[in-house]
Amino acid sequence: MKVAIIGAGSIVFCKTLFLDIVQTPGLEATEFALMAPSRRHTPQVEAFANRVIAANDLPASVHVTTSQQDALRGADYVIATFQIGGTAAFEADIDIPLSHGVDQCIGDSLGPGGVFRALRTIPVAVKLAHDMETLCPRATLLNYVNPMAPVCWALGTTQTPFVGLCHGVQTTMDLIAGYVGVPKAEIDYICAGINHMAWFLHLAHRGVDLYPLLRQRFEQPEFYVNDKVRGEVLRNFGYFMTESSGHLSEYLPYFRKNRRGLELYCDEPEFGGETGAALKWGRAVTAKYEGRDMLADEPVTLPGRSIEYGSYIIEALETGRAFRFNGNVINSGIIANLPADCCAEGPMVADGTGLHRTVVGDLPPQCAALNLTNINVQRLATQAALTGDPEALVHACALDPLTAAVLTLDEIRAMASELLEAQRAWLPQFRGKSVRPAPIISIPADVARAPVPVDPALAIMARLGKLGAQETP
Repeated sequence: MKVAIIGAGSIVFCKTLFLDIVQTPGLEATEFALMAPSRRHTPQVEAFANRVIAANDLPASVHVTTSQQDALRGADYVIATFQIGGTAAFEADIDIPLSHGVDQCIGDSLGPGGVFRALRTIPVAVKLAHDMETLCPRATLLNYVNPMAPVCWALGTTQTPFVGLCHGVQTTMDLIAGYVGVPKAEIDYICAGINHMAWFLHLAHRGVDLYPLLRQRFEQPEFYVNDKVRGEVLRNFGYFMTESSGHLSEYLPYFRKNRRGLELYCDEPEFGGETGAALKWGRAVTAKYEGRDMLADEPVTLPGRSIEYGSYIIEALETGRAFRFNGNVINSGIIANLPADCCAEGPMVADGTGLHRTVVGDLPPQCAALNLTNINVQRLATQAALTGDPEALVHACALDPLTAAVLTLDEIRAMASELLEAQRAWLPQFRGKSVRPAPIISIPADVARAPVPVDPALAIMARLGKLGAQETP
């Protein structure tokens, strides 16, 4: 079996996936092709992998390449973990919107940062899928690249079988288990929605609904303080969802639009709500390991498989051992009250016959409505990425809930224009195109109004005013 990892310069994640696969029964003999456009980091991963293979007497093999075609040729599985633009693009995603008043914590899935990450990423992801159609047409693409929903939405326009994978469900289940004091393995759940905003529709322990206890816990300060944004959404909309308070605070208009909201709900450090937390973390890691081999001192003993779904899905497809997980695919009726063509996240099963979706039905209407506010942005960001239409990218930013809560339309257009100019190196589909200016129209104090039809509502009010001024006979 051959596994191609595209974006293998993502050292820690690539290491995790490699270790997961080589210690899976039946997958020990995997050939790994580690691809990145430069050899800046991949030799570190290759050297580490070879140390693990030797120390554990594994029949696996690994090689690095800068050629996507070489990595894909004959692959059975392709894992996408790349980031386009690196730190420089990420800095623009965070710093430029912040200078316009849009405060983001993570900035990789929604908001202006998520929109522009989608613009950079989608053409690369679609090209990867098209290359797979030629070089490994029977391979399955496991996508870990953010923004997950727009990337998978675009992948749905290709012929390549894919599923988008995240660890939001697994990590949130750890939290829920802690909140209710029940072992994670004993909780039955159904979770569905969209990536980074999927809802736990059912939570039960031995047939007992856990939601009354979970809601009660979030009325207690000692629980609420740990997860204030998710707690507020649970308290006001009735359901717990899959992403951290820092992330969720960006996806809705309630928490980061002014100083009061930031101080009340987003005062936890780092990914709990801190401004630019993900960018600061990335900068710190880069500074710490610049010029050093991150994996030089890593132990070569097999540590046990991580929570990431990838190795379990490959195991299921290869061996027939069924595996249940949450995946991101084109909706097509999985969730009845979300658009059929959007990317939905819901329960799936992998086995020897393939990947199988589960029909969920309707989400609670308030949960579907919150999802739709994000789906609108995802749709327009996907359209902009595929067409290179500057107006579509402005529309995506304008419909973003947080951006719309903070900026006027002319301010949004100015921000989008500045972001586009700063990121042209990674946006070839916009070559020769710019955001159309639409400055505020100046209205002189003595302007003579044009003779146009009177707005019917204004005409009615004017008529009522005249009637009210007449004396009663």
